[in-house]
Amino acid sequence: MAIEGEYVPSPRGWVRRQVEQIEATGTTRTVDIMGRPVVLLTMKGLSGKVRKVPLMRVEHHGVYAAVASQGGAPEHPKWYANLRRNPVIELQDDSRTWTARAREIEGAEREEWWPRCVEAFPPYAEYQQKTDRLIPVFLLEPVDEAD
Repeated sequence: MAIEGEYVPSPRGWVRRQVEQIEATGTTRTVDIMGRPVVLLTMKGLSGKVRKVPLMRVEHHGVYAAVASQGGAPEHPKWYANLRRNPVIELQDDSRTWTARAREIEGAEREEWWPRCVEAFPPYAEYQQKTDRLIPVFLLEPVDEAD
């Protein structure tokens, strides 16, 4: 299932450049964040327009996580509200793209996933210490196209 509608590039230059590079090459392997691999999320924004964001690649047994760290800022990243409102997304890892559903996790499930997130991108631990908010984690679970 393709996320359809008008695409609006990010106002952040580094995000826009990474998305352009991924689209030009057809793979997420041509970009990174601090030397670590990324995945690309394509989603509907609150405005109904299509948004794209590269995020750290956190994967465990075919399930991916999206960490709304915003570098430890006091507020959630803009895409957090998009996933809460429109949880069905396109997820790209390398040259493979599929439909996934974002589900925010809490409690024991989050405690299980947080170390995996930090292993994939160690600065997450520092980001959590910088902010009073509990950094949200979403699981991006594959959607059966027949659903």
